[in-house]
Amino acid sequence: MARKYFGTDGIRGKTNKSPMTAAMAMKVGMAAGAHFRRGDHRHRVVIGKDTRLSGYMIESAMVAGFTSVGMDVVLVGPMPTPAVAMLTHSMRADMGVMISASHNPYDDNGIKLFGPDGYKLSDADELAIEALIDGDVALSPAPDIGRARRVEDARGRYIHFAKSTFPSELRLDGMRIVIDCANGAAYQVAPSALWELGADVVAIGVEPNGKNINKGVGSTAPDLLCETVVASGAALGIALDGDADRLIIVDELGRVVDGDQLMAVIASGWARQGRLVGSALVTTVMSNLGLERHLAAQGIGMLRTQVGDRYVLEAMRERGHNVGGEQSGHIILSDYATTGDGLVAALQVLGELVTASAPASDFLHRFEPLPQLLKNVRFSGGKPLEASSVKAVIADAEAELNGSGRLVIRPSGTEPVIRVMAEGDDAAQVETIVNRICDAVQAAV
Repeated sequence: MARKYFGTDGIRGKTNKSPMTAAMAMKVGMAAGAHFRRGDHRHRVVIGKDTRLSGYMIESAMVAGFTSVGMDVVLVGPMPTPAVAMLTHSMRADMGVMISASHNPYDDNGIKLFGPDGYKLSDADELAIEALIDGDVALSPAPDIGRARRVEDARGRYIHFAKSTFPSELRLDGMRIVIDCANGAAYQVAPSALWELGADVVAIGVEPNGKNINKGVGSTAPDLLCETVVASGAALGIALDGDADRLIIVDELGRVVDGDQLMAVIASGWARQGRLVGSALVTTVMSNLGLERHLAAQGIGMLRTQVGDRYVLEAMRERGHNVGGEQSGHIILSDYATTGDGLVAALQVLGELVTASAPASDFLHRFEPLPQLLKNVRFSGGKPLEASSVKAVIADAEAELNGSGRLVIRPSGTEPVIRVMAEGDDAAQVETIVNRICDAVQAAV
């Protein structure tokens, strides 16, 4: 059954337009609270948010919804998404909520839900909650209404946790690191964690005003980070996104290191230490073929899933793997976290770099990516990928690549666009193929 409100990563949309309204946020709180009320104990939900202006509105509405069905609410304020997942589990809460639209502009917002184990919800849970949103939820009697309180030491708890994932025998003394927090959820915790580990920290994107999250900063806009790393003579730069579940690194020469390269560093390091469960990495169809070839040369397998960190995590849990992620920088290390954690992934990369005692420019670029091109075709309705003309062009492109490259064409899970990606050994061929498919899709729209 198709989901009505939930997309690939929770509920998301333009603020004050359906479904991202205060009224809907309250309904989600009521429905999710009712769904997770199991037993006679006092039920508890942890709510975190990023730094968007609308976070106050959504947070207040959700508090009203949860308390109306008898759930106590623990508010932790601006915190990374993985911190909310961690706190949900460690505080023995019945569920967790992160109010964030991740790397989107400030006027978007979203609601991500976690179960008591700190994992994002299953499709079955989301469908059950959707049914309650559109139905009637029984309210609690007046004596049983929930309470809300703020936990002031939540940031310290997460910093302690993140530091515990860094090898205890290592320090970052003498290493100048630029950290770009995207004016988002990690603007306090990430610089503090790095400083406590001994780094000389240069922080940018740490002055949120409610409207500047991800604006010209963060993992989706690394230009300022590149400039700052070079200008400050830093060893490297770290860029997180608005809710800090995504990571991009910049080497000392100002060159961007994407998620594929970072996963190669971590997977190779963990394999060397005997920690890589199943001798394989889980990633998506968007990861570069160069990564697959690089890992294969080391005897490390690579399992691909459809796009979305939830699908990566599902495959990791089903098959028992402990390293996975996306080219975009979502990196999941299940030994430590139940979702992508940009800071924890960065600390694993830093641990490898310190151990190797090598410049980031030499150490982090593990393979030469194959030419890869991604273009989007916007559409307003219909199913252009089902048109016979589009199918014929795709079939011709697959025959032309003939095993020397890959083709991925898919509708976006978050916006009305068709994403067309091709990669192969010949850059000119890749561009021609992508343009030909985009033209066919556009003609069918």
